[in-house]
Amino acid sequence: MGRLILEAVLACDDLKLTAALTAPGNAEIGKDAGAFLGKTTGVLISDDVNELKKADVLIDFTRPAATLSYLPVCEANHVGIVIGTTGFDAAGKASIEETAKKVPVVFAPNMSVGVNAVFKLLEIAGGMLADYDCEIVEMHHKHKVDAPSGTALEMGRRVAKGRNIDFDSAAVLSREGHTGERVQGTIGFAALRGGDVVGDHTVIFAGPGERIEITHKSGSRAGYAKGSVTAARFLAGKKNGLYSMSDVLSLN
Repeated sequence: MGRLILEAVLACDDLKLTAALTAPGNAEIGKDAGAFLGKTTGVLISDDVNELKKADVLIDFTRPAATLSYLPVCEANHVGIVIGTTGFDAAGKASIEETAKKVPVVFAPNMSVGVNAVFKLLEIAGGMLADYDCEIVEMHHKHKVDAPSGTALEMGRRVAKGRNIDFDSAAVLSREGHTGERVQGTIGFAALRGGDVVGDHTVIFAGPGERIEITHKSGSRAGYAKGSVTAARFLAGKKNGLYSMSDVLSLN
């Protein structure tokens, strides 16, 4: 994702790369950020969070611990943040919400325009098919560390929103052993991991005599990079606030 975001930013006439951060110990530290593209940008890859002071917006696809370490620096220097990282616990999400009171933040489980269109469709389908059983199946590459995926969870939240029910009460994140019959109104999840799958998500609405499936499959991560750049533009001129990709794409 880091390379895809760099490539997307460098391809834009209206955006300027000012810093490129990576984890301490990464072999890329000290190299020009555009070297992998055969370009000289003058921006060296660094693990120094103070490099953020040079930027107006940070695009972050890392791990929760890294994201949370960036928040104080961004807040102190009024740097907007686009967060594509997933897997935050309640305390992490609360920290992001607090930061958004001081600086503008786009926080989304998925930056893809296509996925966010699916989110909107799921709200509609969730309401129209309120009596149908809903199951969500996702598959990602074997290196993904959180499950269910942030995208799958957001899909469930959108179904719940369409049904006007509480997601946390309805969600069944896993099943094992003698579970008994399926509870009416619940939203089930199954997470698969293997190979180099970028991200496949299918939401199944199962009713009497029929089944409706809404699926999104990612062939590459380029769509995530493109969406994150769009989100960065959206933050221009904003003083603070917590926004989603639905806000960025005017899908509310």
